[in-house]
Amino acid sequence: MVPRRTIAVMALLTADEIDAWRQGRDWRLDGTTLVRDLEVADFAAAMALANRVAEAAEAADHHPDILVHGWNRVRLTLSTHSAGGITAADLTLAATIDELV
Repeated sequence: MVPRRTIAVMALLTADEIDAWRQGRDWRLDGTTLVRDLEVADFAAAMALANRVAEAAEAADHHPDILVHGWNRVRLTLSTHSAGGITAADLTLAATIDELV
C-alpha cells in the first residue's frame, strides 16, 4: 500500500506580492498563473530544458505545466491548484527555473 501524503493548502499571494516578485523577471501573470515563454536553440534544447524543469519540480514536489511547442519553444505555467492560484511554492519553483535557464 502506498502511503498517503497530507497536502497542506498554501496561502494565496496578493497581487502586490506577486508584482513585487516579478520585477526584473521574465514571468508574466496570466489570470491565476505565472507563465514564462522561452525560445531555445532547437528541439533537443527544448526537451533538455523541459527535463531539467521536470527534475527540479519533482525535487520540490510542485509541478508546473510544461508545453514544448514549435521546434524550439517551451512554455512554463505555474499555479498551486489546491490553493486556486499563486503561492510561495510557485515563486520558489519559478526562481529555481530561472537558475536553470
